[in-house]
Amino acid sequence: MSDKPAYIHHVNFPTTDPERTIEWYSKVFGMKYIRPKSNTKVVLMTRGNFDLHFTPVEEMDRMAPYHFAVEVEDWDGFLDHLAKLGLRHTRVITRPENNSQFCYIHDPDHTMIELVFHERRPYPPVPKKEGTRSADAALTDSTSDRAGNGAASPGGAISADEARAELAAAERL
Repeated sequence: MSDKPAYIHHVNFPTTDPERTIEWYSKVFGMKYIRPKSNTKVVLMTRGNFDLHFTPVEEMDRMAPYHFAVEVEDWDGFLDHLAKLGLRHTRVITRPENNSQFCYIHDPDHTMIELVFHERRPYPPVPKKEGTRSADAALTDSTSDRAGNGAASPGGAISADEARAELAAAERL
């Protein structure tokens, strides 16, 4: 038995607009909405390897600079993705001691999100098969099929197991 935590399961943030939050996190991070099994109003989102929860509030009552960090595997590719979405980020900072880079973005409720990339950290290669669709296309199609408009919605929610299975399948493409 260990007395050390294995990992952070999720982080919970307030949201003033649950539907907007679902759409934004689906579009920016490829997350899936999970329908809660209880009658709670919390918004549950997963990326398969991490979860975020959002509690609806009437107005924001917290002070910045609270934030969470997301590590990306392809720094330039993710910054290009943000540019295509029209999302601005802060100046990129490089830490010479470990050759990592970071910058910040904000979600629609102004939650600060640190984007991090470690050049020297090994990542498993993402296999790409010729003649198959990209994981992004598969993820977009599966979300569009369920929601009918290209973005996840509460009516098109799926279970946590289904969301994780779909994300894992998209990663294998």
